[in-house]
Amino acid sequence: MSDPLCEPWLRGVAFNPAAPSGVLIRLLDRSGHGAGPAMCEGRELPGAVIDAALRHPDQHIRRALARNRFVDPVRLAPLATDPSGVVRGWLAGGPRGFPRRVRPLPDDILVALLTARDGGEDGRATADEIAAELVSSRQIPLSFPPSLAGHRHPGLRVRATRSWQSLTPEQRTALLDDPDPEVRRAARDSSWVLDPERVEAMLPSFGARNAFVFETCALTPALVERCFADGTVRPLARNRHIPAHAVARLARHPDAGVRALAAARPDAGPDLIEVLAADPDEDVRMRARLQPFTPTWAEYAVVQRVAGHGPDCTCPVTEPFAEPTRGASPGPSPDWFAACAVSGEPVLRRVAASWPGLCAELVEALARDADEEVRIRLACHHAQAPPRLLLDVFTTRPAHRPHLLDLPAFPRTGRAHLTGHPDPEVRALAAADPALPEPPVADPDASVRRAAATNPNLAPETMEALLADPATAESAAANPALPVPRMHALLDHCLHGTGTP
Repeated sequence: MSDPLCEPWLRGVAFNPAAPSGVLIRLLDRSGHGAGPAMCEGRELPGAVIDAALRHPDQHIRRALARNRFVDPVRLAPLATDPSGVVRGWLAGGPRGFPRRVRPLPDDILVALLTARDGGEDGRATADEIAAELVSSRQIPLSFPPSLAGHRHPGLRVRATRSWQSLTPEQRTALLDDPDPEVRRAARDSSWVLDPERVEAMLPSFGARNAFVFETCALTPALVERCFADGTVRPLARNRHIPAHAVARLARHPDAGVRALAAARPDAGPDLIEVLAADPDEDVRMRARLQPFTPTWAEYAVVQRVAGHGPDCTCPVTEPFAEPTRGASPGPSPDWFAACAVSGEPVLRRVAASWPGLCAELVEALARDADEEVRIRLACHHAQAPPRLLLDVFTTRPAHRPHLLDLPAFPRTGRAHLTGHPDPEVRALAAADPALPEPPVADPDASVRRAAATNPNLAPETMEALLADPATAESAAANPALPVPRMHALLDHCLHGTGTP
């Protein structure tokens, strides 16, 4: 592959949306260098290509496929028992680049990764290292750990004990009385989070994790006082286990942020809400107005996850407001989200816009909401958000562009009116619109010229000129109008040194 254009041609063909399976499978050849792994990791793949990659002898191909966020995770099941521990580890680690939305893995893949006796035949990863990758990957649905409490595999019941507060009282009792001594020991070791005396005894060993303990665990009166004394009150304001007198003190705290956290708590009584509703701080008053909408900790957790984040928030788009410490609570009901959608409080409409179960009528109403953050949240979280809204948010909010481009509903046409936009990234989006009669291949910005080179409306002679230009060769090779015989000719030249480029 001595021709300097071969590498960009191979990369372009690898990501050409019109390339058939026969072309893409050829890129799995070792002589394709990095094009094959890049393709296996970074794009949607036809079923035949997935099958070929799963059977491929080169682990670089299989481990790249393991990180593909566009392939249905069900298809990746064979990689959970791959002979290579590196492949298993990459599957457990999830997609590269920390995308905002990560699809959870199916239960059978999770069980296979968590119950493996070793880390693979190559010895390059241990079973514990693979499990640790999985735990931090966001690929485990929050419903999975509690479901393990009754699993036949004792190692998985041990793992269930690590999510102690998400278990029902019946599950906790069963694990404490489990027939397996390792499970009983793990249950006793995990139950400390709801035992105030044990929490206090263990606290010195946590160091920097003390704030997590103050926020989630049952605390002794002495620990509650310690939080007030040393200023560790923000975590305390979220703790559902503290007594009523502590909540009252939080509601009168000099820090408005602490008062705001206390204002929407389900256990804030009418007297406190009356005081907080007249607070000098607008955010505190707003949270107090929300309190009737947060009758349980499930609703409170949802509101806290949304309130105060701002229009450029790029927090992970996780499961629909699942809360790992909510116990047996099923979470807010569809009726609650619907009530939020028609509320006069913008923060509640933002909450509703973030819930993917909202009906079409309410989605359309929120797409026209006067509050920009409502519209942004709807665009980023709801699969039925109107394409026009996705395009509008892309144009006005650069922070959300990488995530929006990954959404299936993002419009692939109807962007021609943006060709004169001052932002080159927006012009580049318009330049690739297949409805554009004259793609701007001479735009002053290189990224716009590259995008124009992918436009299927290009004349054949223009496309050939762009293929021959190192600055646009990769984009032109990715053009869906490139004839399939031309794709094969490029591969013949680059992979085997035959054919005419």
